[in-house]
Amino acid sequence: MSELIIREATPVDAAAICAIYNPYIEYTTISFEEKPVSVADMAERIASTQAQGLPWLVAEAEDGELFGYAYASRWRARPAYRHSVEASIYLRQATVGQGLGKLLYRELLQRLTALGLRTVIGGVAQPNPASDALHRALGFKQVANFEQVGRKFGRWLDVAYWQLSLTAI
Repeated sequence: MSELIIREATPVDAAAICAIYNPYIEYTTISFEEKPVSVADMAERIASTQAQGLPWLVAEAEDGELFGYAYASRWRARPAYRHSVEASIYLRQATVGQGLGKLLYRELLQRLTALGLRTVIGGVAQPNPASDALHRALGFKQVANFEQVGRKFGRWLDVAYWQLSLTAI
């Protein structure tokens, strides 16, 4: 992999982000969405996240190819939750296990810390050993395992929740 640039996403990135994300929808249980996301819908998701003052980052090669993205969304709508976010990260499947996830997630965590946020939560559909290992390596602690809360491809699926206090990093 060539030199990487981690930067804020723009609406122009929506097609490349869909190319990374939609295979997770179509072929895995990692995402609980069931229909591919259109480029227009992805552009709206990026804009909505950024309009809330939250980061949506992409990892880009020098040649402009996107290898992954990470973003934060509000954990819950009620005001008392305003210091907590849920983080999501998706990588081009061919790059999983090469250290890109740590680089991208660390940058996201640094930006969330700079925003004064306190807690980051990661929900991981099970089984997903790579994502579990990533969260563990970054200092997250597994705080819950909700059993059979999702159904996709005719299977009931669990979701593990990981939590990181930004005051600890």
